[in-house]
Amino acid sequence: MATGYLELLRSRHVLRLLTGTLVGRLPHGTAALAIVLFARAEGGGYTLVGALSGLHGLATAIGQPLLGRLVDLYGQPRVMVPAALVSAASMGLLAAVGIEPLPLACAAILMAGLTTPPLEGGLRALWSSVLGDPERVHRAYALDAVAQELIFAGGPLAVMLLVATWSEAAALLVINAVGVLGALSVLLSGPSRRWRGAPREAHWLGALRSRGLLALLGCFFFVGGALGAISVAAVAYADARGDELVATYLLSALGGGALAGGLCYGARHWPGGPERRLALLVTALAVGYLPLALVPASVPVMTLLLGVAGIFLAPALACAFVVIDRHAPAGTVTEAFSWMVTTFGVGAALGTAVVGPAIEWGEDAAGFAVAGGSGLLAVAVLAATRRVLAAPGGVPGPAAGSQNDRNAALEPGFRSGHRA
Repeated sequence: MATGYLELLRSRHVLRLLTGTLVGRLPHGTAALAIVLFARAEGGGYTLVGALSGLHGLATAIGQPLLGRLVDLYGQPRVMVPAALVSAASMGLLAAVGIEPLPLACAAILMAGLTTPPLEGGLRALWSSVLGDPERVHRAYALDAVAQELIFAGGPLAVMLLVATWSEAAALLVINAVGVLGALSVLLSGPSRRWRGAPREAHWLGALRSRGLLALLGCFFFVGGALGAISVAAVAYADARGDELVATYLLSALGGGALAGGLCYGARHWPGGPERRLALLVTALAVGYLPLALVPASVPVMTLLLGVAGIFLAPALACAFVVIDRHAPAGTVTEAFSWMVTTFGVGAALGTAVVGPAIEWGEDAAGFAVAGGSGLLAVAVLAATRRVLAAPGGVPGPAAGSQNDRNAALEPGFRSGHRA
């Protein structure tokens, strides 16, 4: 297993692109926590703190697919370099002025979210041109999914260390400055500068005119909802046992399971079409969430259940990246991946909102039941749309992506969605 990943990382450009994207995504991955800590330090109440954090999340959800569409039209550096600079400068303005005057603080947060560069979608659009072989692209997607767990684990830790050793304002400044350096490392690389979106049919819906993509977005909206519910339910479980550190154990186990599952998934070749494999992986993911509602009193047992529940997350994401690549209309691949990021994030936000009342009604067991129910809804979406997903390129009208499709020659049905 390790040999395959080492061979991949030794390939030209791969380590730079992966590392740069990870670092460049730090501001996005830590924004909610950094804004909450900063606003609290400035004297903001919890209502204001939640509103400011939510504003950034909403702005990012809107900005990602819009910027992704511009990237497909004009290339990566021309769109994402200025976006990264404006986003970091906006967070710098927030750090300088604080939360008073409030309209200025809101404007800074809004601009920072709207201009967050779609580095995730950009990286996934690059893999085909950098690696060529679909099997290596498949492995890169798995490594990419695993890398997200590193951001979720390491990003908040970096913020807390900066706050402890310096200040909340410094955490905002440093994280965003480092993020710009990571983004520039990717965007000034040869693959990023050479990449161009494939010729595309003008359509106001862009990537969303693909029925297959809509099916995927519906599925992962509910997967995101399940994860959002688990994050809150884990805190409730810890509170019920009088030890807030228990939540850390549970969420770390969830992330550890996803990391292990993703590494194992990407290390081998999987026969059959990715759409069918995705249905199996999402089903396994949903089944893994169901036992959490049993909320065993033993913390080690609950930690084990969370670890098992996380195993199929990264594999499901990695497989979804391949399916998105197959179903995105030609010339919309970055936008399509950006919609995935947005939908997943909105689902997670809704999950955290819904699970609160559920916990107040039925305690932590009800919270984990929300996660299980959301997982089952994800399975239901795939089941209801299996015919749409069985036909890659399911776009009304002429089939998309039949031109400039060098990956189709390597693996039938595998489509890069762009030309190198």
